[in-house]
Amino acid sequence: MSDSGFDPVIGALNTSLNLRLLNQNVISSNIANADTPGYKAKALEFETAFRRALESDQGMQPLQTHPEHLRSSSIDPVYPEIYEDPHGLETLDGNTVDRSQEMAKMAENQILYDASAELLKRKLGMLKYSVTEGGGNR
Repeated sequence: MSDSGFDPVIGALNTSLNLRLLNQNVISSNIANADTPGYKAKALEFETAFRRALESDQGMQPLQTHPEHLRSSSIDPVYPEIYEDPHGLETLDGNTVDRSQEMAKMAENQILYDASAELLKRKLGMLKYSVTEGGGNR
């Protein structure tokens, strides 16, 4: 998972955005090949690995030996898996893409991407506020 070096939430949101983008590309490829004979729909699995990476970050933390040192906030990397979707029904030409199902997946993925982007925007906004206006030392 992407490590911001400062805040694990920013790193997790960045990774979420990257994985959602990859998922969007896989879904788009399926839709583009909906009329290609013999094409097998692909799926991307990353939610389980992403959840595991987030949970593993809650484990042992490095010891901070000096109060002015930044604490490490690394998170395990997430390795998504692209595979042929075993749930697809094969048509007469051997294609397994269900265009309406793929469009629904795309809409859901877009909503989740937009939510992650909005959360990242708000988190960065809070950081900006704390650095520029909220510090009190002028």
